[in-house]
Amino acid sequence: MSRVLMIGLALLLAACASGRGGSISYDTRSFSAPDAPKVVAADDAYKLAPLDTVSVTVFQVPDLSHDYVVDQAGRLTMPLLGYVNAVGLTTAELGVNIAKGLDAKYLRDPNVTVALKSSVSRVFTVDGSVRQPGVYELNSSMSLVQAIAVAKGTDELANPHRVAIFRMISGRRSAAAFDLTSIRRGEAADPTVYAGDTIVVDGSGVKAAQRTFLQSLPLASIFLAL
Repeated sequence: MSRVLMIGLALLLAACASGRGGSISYDTRSFSAPDAPKVVAADDAYKLAPLDTVSVTVFQVPDLSHDYVVDQAGRLTMPLLGYVNAVGLTTAELGVNIAKGLDAKYLRDPNVTVALKSSVSRVFTVDGSVRQPGVYELNSSMSLVQAIAVAKGTDELANPHRVAIFRMISGRRSAAAFDLTSIRRGEAADPTVYAGDTIVVDGSGVKAAQRTFLQSLPLASIFLAL
């Protein structure tokens, strides 16, 4: 009987972490749209990132002159060369590497130019207690509920009362907390998600405690407790 009492007390304590709370404020009055993306001048040393799109031009070789997307592994795929590492390089450095690869086997002293066509700034990140955390492309206007849906929804350990959005506002990293349950019920507004946002879904302490307990408790002990 004492074992059952201890279990109940542990779950009751864990339940305190399953609602609203935490250090991030739910007051969103000062949580505005993020800063506008910084315009990168042509001579700035912008480093390529996954999901960036670059335009590669090989002089007088139209079959190689195309737009290429840097994949999640940090590479782009080109005819003849196959995988070409791109992440962490400037467009000028990438152009030099492509020219070297072509010169080694296929073309004599090729003239290669690389330009940034679109930036990774059009993505957002979903992390925490969701079924498919990751970086996703923001193609149009999107709300918090829609962003969570893109990540396949919250998982079984999620605390939907505590969802944080992080973004840059006035040059500082800012955050606000949202109650996803209230939003789904129509009791609170569904906030807009912007490019560059990071969404973190908190985990429920009570659900984690329950699962840990049930996994560790022998089947015979359950019947004895009953």
